[in-house]
Amino acid sequence: MTLSSSIQALFFNSLKSTIPSYSSLVDEVAETLNVSLDSAYRRIRGEKLLDFEELRILCQRFNVSLDKFFSLNSNSILFQGKTNSYHEDSFMEWMEDVLAQLNLVNSFSHKHVYFLVKDMPPFHHYYHPALAGFKFFFWMKSILLFENLQSVKFSIADNHFEKYREITQKTLKVYNRVPTSEIWNEESLTTTLRQIEVYHEMGLIKNTEDTVALYHCVFEVIDHLEKMAETGKKSILGQPPSPDSVEYKMYLNEIVLGDNTFMAELGDTKITYLNHSVMYFIGSTDQKFNESMFRNLENLMKRSTLISETGEKERKQFFNKLRKKVELKLSKIDLNINIGS
Repeated sequence: MTLSSSIQALFFNSLKSTIPSYSSLVDEVAETLNVSLDSAYRRIRGEKLLDFEELRILCQRFNVSLDKFFSLNSNSILFQGKTNSYHEDSFMEWMEDVLAQLNLVNSFSHKHVYFLVKDMPPFHHYYHPALAGFKFFFWMKSILLFENLQSVKFSIADNHFEKYREITQKTLKVYNRVPTSEIWNEESLTTTLRQIEVYHEMGLIKNTEDTVALYHCVFEVIDHLEKMAETGKKSILGQPPSPDSVEYKMYLNEIVLGDNTFMAELGDTKITYLNHSVMYFIGSTDQKFNESMFRNLENLMKRSTLISETGEKERKQFFNKLRKKVELKLSKIDLNINIGS
């Protein structure tokens, strides 16, 4: 089995989008196939057609499927991704995969990430160790179904964040280097607030003080997001932007509820990531699909209000609404305490 030279050219062009921009495709191909650089060049230029075994090795190495190359005119769209492995390292694997994807995006000189927000993006939870710890605990207990957490309650003192501190900081550092546009809605904070509330009501948070502390962590994240929106720049929690801080755009769309669609621009290539199973994503480099998705995002942004740098009135109103949501959750706790006493 061999590819035609034209399809082989498309195949190698697709491989470029799977490696960091600083890597050499010819070096990667030569090393993978254990051939000389000249032989690798001949394959990349289509002068020598790949055989079936070489295709298998390259597809396995670069995590690429041939389906799209043999179905160019069909309506099929190829996605790749991972699912829950249901073992004790599954969460660390998820964290490592997220970091790897961000590192890939960050390796390109021209890069941008677009996020149609349903739930507050995970990176924003990382700003605060206690909030990150709760989010990690929730994911592992209720989504990944860790057996060792079945009878465990959340406690800030137990520091569920510590094991993942290093990779969390690495992820946040890379995320803060990638220019980002986010389309928010008033409901974008609801999921996190509901998770805290439900765990509190079910007695899965050890004490009320921790629940209150988590809500105050959310307040701090809201304050930080407002600062970033005001300056139009990403920054570290509690610190102003630095001279080399990258662009942060926040849009408010009061009609469309997001679905956590995540799109990345990497040079001339785009990748769309669709959310599944709460915290996992599947990605596609299908050109027609990505161009369609990008047009949809552009239309949504045109029909949304830009509240970063400009739109001060709308920005203040929006963040005050988010704070009121948190205040309502806190008032319910206070009411319950007063009734109980």
